[in-house]
Amino acid sequence: MSNSLFETLQQDVKRLPGLPGVYRFFDEAGNILYVGKARNLKKRVSSYFQSKQLSPRIALMVGKIARYETTVTRTETEALILENNLIKELAPPFNILFRDDKSYPYVMLTGHQFPRLASYRGKVDKRNHYFGPFPNSWAVRNSVQILQKVFRLRTCEDSVFKNRSRPCLLHQIHRCSAPCVGRLSVEQYQQDVAQATRFLEGDHSRVLSELEKEMHAHSDAMDFEMAAVLRDRIADLSSVLQQQAMDTVADGEGDVDIIAVALMEGMVCVNLAMVRGGRHLGDRAYFPKGLRTASGELPPPAEILEAFIAQHYLQDANDQEGSTANLIPPVLVLNHSLHSVGDDVNESTEAPPEDLHDLLNAQAGKKITFLHQPQGQRRHWLAMAEGNAKIALTKRLVETGGQLARARALVDVLGLDLEGLEHLRIECFDISHTSGEATQASCVVYAKNAMQSGEYRRFNINDITPGDDYAAMRQVLQRRYANFQELPPEKMPQVILIDGGKGQVEMARQVLSEFGMDIGLIVGVAKGEGRKVGLETLIFADGREPLELGIDSAALLLVAQIRDEAHRFAITGMRAKRAKARTVSRLEEIEGIGAKRRQKLLARFGGLKGVANASIEEIASVEGVSLTLAEQIYRQLH
Repeated sequence: MSNSLFETLQQDVKRLPGLPGVYRFFDEAGNILYVGKARNLKKRVSSYFQSKQLSPRIALMVGKIARYETTVTRTETEALILENNLIKELAPPFNILFRDDKSYPYVMLTGHQFPRLASYRGKVDKRNHYFGPFPNSWAVRNSVQILQKVFRLRTCEDSVFKNRSRPCLLHQIHRCSAPCVGRLSVEQYQQDVAQATRFLEGDHSRVLSELEKEMHAHSDAMDFEMAAVLRDRIADLSSVLQQQAMDTVADGEGDVDIIAVALMEGMVCVNLAMVRGGRHLGDRAYFPKGLRTASGELPPPAEILEAFIAQHYLQDANDQEGSTANLIPPVLVLNHSLHSVGDDVNESTEAPPEDLHDLLNAQAGKKITFLHQPQGQRRHWLAMAEGNAKIALTKRLVETGGQLARARALVDVLGLDLEGLEHLRIECFDISHTSGEATQASCVVYAKNAMQSGEYRRFNINDITPGDDYAAMRQVLQRRYANFQELPPEKMPQVILIDGGKGQVEMARQVLSEFGMDIGLIVGVAKGEGRKVGLETLIFADGREPLELGIDSAALLLVAQIRDEAHRFAITGMRAKRAKARTVSRLEEIEGIGAKRRQKLLARFGGLKGVANASIEEIASVEGVSLTLAEQIYRQLH
């Protein structure tokens, strides 16, 4: 920033109002640098242009400021909402940015007469009952397994449930009570659902007490078979609670989120652990962006925690799903104080910034308590969250260091001219099919020193001779780069990896030449003897000699990693496409099977595999299928 511009900004900020609002800083190119809120815009914005010493991080940002914009709000709370929304929308590089991912899984009990137990992500439906959220899918699967083992609730789809004529395998292994075939009444099943609900809500002692009373009642009535079933349930539930090492908390602890921030070698991790119904469900690590500066200085932990809480819990103004409030438990345990705490007490309860606290309370519809120095079980949870944050940081540092070394080695081997490794973009293509059937091409992207799964693409390949990999490669490259001139610079690859040898590379050379692109971008990856990693040869389209880098090459390890990811992405898509095509085609080939009969068959048996495994008599039991037609279907599928 020039002295004249600095002086101009200094004079300009003096005319700002002393009102609450949001300010935005921009550089000379008009790019957003930072979004902030203020109780007094004039005082806050002018503080950036005072002669007092600024921190290296803020000084770096101020040196890039060319202009600013402000928006006045009625209250500081409104300013906080606007600031939060703008940070999520604009992703300013000097703000602390967390991945905005609220797609947490839940355990769902449907609102049917015989409720179904399932895991669920997405918009909630008021007709169903949801428990959670859970930090990851593993935690949901674990809870579903517990509920199946103890309460034996159904997990099958409605189409399967309605068409069962005999109990399924889950009933035989004592994981389902088989309500589909009337093995128990609606009242009995609803009682199991009520007990499962109380278990999920953390009322473990009441569930055990009710089961014990019910067991004794059946025993007194000489119904020893049912009493034995309940005895086994009590044993299973007791075993589950003993195995859950984190379930040492007494009933009534309820729902708690534990948030711990850890700093190590210029990197930051925020670890979020979730406790629901007194059960510790696991944790999830977040790695914020917008922290690195030339000096390596990091914001204080309190600032990082405050940014995480605002971005993680506060609901966008245009978010209509209404499920975000379910994320906020009544207690948040933190490993750093958001504000300085006065006298030390046994369990320090403190207030976060007033506007943030008010917003959380309003959004959750309840009072949110912040704990900084917890006692008892919560203290152990916090220590574990801090330890997991450090472990995640160590792992990320090792992975990042290795990945950067591989990227640097590849840049050196290929002689690429880049300002920095963060500008390296690689797109890799692979073709997958089974004897020419269901041909698909994949394109995976490596950028910003990591695989970018959100930019992966699959291409259905049509109108070629089955099994013609060269034609398939030509088609996918034509479709991918037909409008390459319209791509922004950051989306233009520096390397186009082709999984294949000279033939595929030649197809790529022809396509790029037709489009006027640089054929020097093309790098073919020819498999070595036995298809072993490390024996591949890199082939070029611009006349360079092939390279055999060897098994110890860091550059080849990165190439193999990207190539294998392209292969995985292609083959999973191909298999799904093939399975769908075969399901339809094999039944359509049978005379007398139309759309309605095909739908009934698939619904009854849960898919083509189930139809193929069924006997002639079972197939004939489907409405509209005669014994003769059932025999014909059986012969066709075998």
